[in-house]
Amino acid sequence: MIIIHQNEKEKKIKKKPRREKPKVTDYVVAQGVIHVHHKGFAFVSPDDSELYPEDVFIPKHLKGNAVDGDRVEVAVHTERRKDKGPEGHVLSVLERAKEHLVGIVLEINPKGDYLLYIQSFGKSKDALVKHQKELHYSIGDRLLLNVVDWGDEKDPVLCKVAEKLGNIDDPKTDIPAASADFGIRDAFPKAVMEQVKKFSTEVESEDLKERVDLTGLETFTIDPTTARDFDDALSLTEEKNGHYQLSVHIADVSHYVQEGTPLDTEAKLRSNSTYFPGKCLPMLPEELSNHLCSLKEKVIRLTISVLIELDASGNTLNYKIVRSYINSQKRFTYKDAKEVLDDKTSSPHYATLKLMEKLCHLLKKKRFERGSVDLALPDIVILIDDNGKPYGFEEIEYDITHQLVEEFMLKANEIVAESFASKDLASVYRIHEDPSPENLEDFYALARTLGFAVPGTPNVEDIQKLFSLAKKTPYAQQLSIAYIRSMKLAVYSHENVGHYGLALENYCHFTSPIRRYSDLIVHRLLFDKRVPENIEEISKKCSERERISFKAEMNVLGLKKLRLLKIYQKEDPRRVYNATVNKVKPFGIFFTVAPIQAEGFLHISDLKDDYYDYQSREQALVGQNSGRSFKMGDKLDVLLEEIDLILMESKWALKRKKRRHR
Repeated sequence: MIIIHQNEKEKKIKKKPRREKPKVTDYVVAQGVIHVHHKGFAFVSPDDSELYPEDVFIPKHLKGNAVDGDRVEVAVHTERRKDKGPEGHVLSVLERAKEHLVGIVLEINPKGDYLLYIQSFGKSKDALVKHQKELHYSIGDRLLLNVVDWGDEKDPVLCKVAEKLGNIDDPKTDIPAASADFGIRDAFPKAVMEQVKKFSTEVESEDLKERVDLTGLETFTIDPTTARDFDDALSLTEEKNGHYQLSVHIADVSHYVQEGTPLDTEAKLRSNSTYFPGKCLPMLPEELSNHLCSLKEKVIRLTISVLIELDASGNTLNYKIVRSYINSQKRFTYKDAKEVLDDKTSSPHYATLKLMEKLCHLLKKKRFERGSVDLALPDIVILIDDNGKPYGFEEIEYDITHQLVEEFMLKANEIVAESFASKDLASVYRIHEDPSPENLEDFYALARTLGFAVPGTPNVEDIQKLFSLAKKTPYAQQLSIAYIRSMKLAVYSHENVGHYGLALENYCHFTSPIRRYSDLIVHRLLFDKRVPENIEEISKKCSERERISFKAEMNVLGLKKLRLLKIYQKEDPRRVYNATVNKVKPFGIFFTVAPIQAEGFLHISDLKDDYYDYQSREQALVGQNSGRSFKMGDKLDVLLEEIDLILMESKWALKRKKRRHR
């Protein structure tokens, strides 16, 4: 990077935006990927993280016509914002992230032009399709679009229609539309499927050579009820001296997906599987992910096993990482395993499950001692029928069976990362940098407003105590979410800087090579010391695709929740919902609606019983006459008034309290 003075700017920066760029004396030119918030502002992650390690904030009016995911050139102001990170403005777009857009017809103007809402952009940018005689679309139609002109800061993207995908009222179109909009790959190319056809349907005897035979171990899998791919299996025994022999077996995907093949090329492009409600778009074809690489019960499967010896207190004594093969005796669901542990059903694996429970508690204790914070929350799963229509939900408790699987996977990941770090070998690490002091202070202030005693400079023990106390209050979920939001995102990196959230110096992803390309790379590096020349690029690509998949998943999940609320509204228009306030701003109240954890908002103008002032110190809205207040953690009774599926918005009203007659 170089410092450039304003009077020496390159002539290629020609076009002036509608609003003047800030007059900056000195700035640094950097390149990177832009991440646009749905409200319009953005952050750029510089390519050269060594020279410029922080993300650059881009105000809404200074991002030009860049959209989420584009590679851009930015001018980074050398004068930093007070108590904040660097700020800059976009100079040019170097590479577009999207080949196509998916828009939903929002308006048809008198000229017959179509204004379309792009769900992946949120409110940061719309699209426009000019009127043509042969075009006949309706409000709510979902259209696949080719971009003609990206426009400017405030201009919509000018597009032509490539294909009609359906209408927003048809839930079957949710996943195809999101896949096209966010660039999630669906069908596999012909070359990939031709390669897959050459594989045997079962493990061949030739494949077992030079592998450790672990078929004699008591081995089983524990997965969600809906799981179709099983990439990890467990074995555990206890020696007479009290030591534990824990074996974590992971499907050896690297045996089948070799570098440079069509399968590898496609897996690299996808980087991960994407999990939508009711459907998965896998990283690998089902012939591998659900069959040949899936650790099904009572069949031989190729694995990489981490064999760990731990003492009676859960300390690691030694370990080995070997190529192996196993024969899983049982496919447990979490529910099945829990029923065995609760003595509700009998199983020949009862003693081993109880032993796993015992070791799990030891490992959790060790993790707690080193400073890890337990943020486990119940998960809400929206149930979907074959037509994509939601019909209900299920709350999944994070019980002991989930915990023991997680603890054993964490231990395997830690040991594999340690094996690389101790030998100073290259790898793809899962890193989580320390949060900024400003963000943590905002979280501490929030906890204090909720009545928790937090010291001026809290340490790890104080945070652990806070969450231990919070679990006994209605604020547990709100505090957990707020704490997560105060931290930086975990990402993949070829440089090991540790994992803040897990309080580990060494950590990587090794345990899910069926659904994560990062894990596949780690598997290869364990036994093939040739480091890919582009390992830094692979790490960044995996991080970026993970972020995109998450956004796509949350988009569809949010839409399915709105569809379910719409069904509930039709069944009972006056249904009262319980809600919990999770954020208060001067302009209104954000809340979470039970039972499906939908997001809701009340504008201050909707609070008609009084005039409300915002109290910044308490982060509360307080009525001038009544003294009634709204603050984080408060419980509300709300009524659903309207749902807009196109904009993915819901309108709510407070349930009026009945007046008492004297």
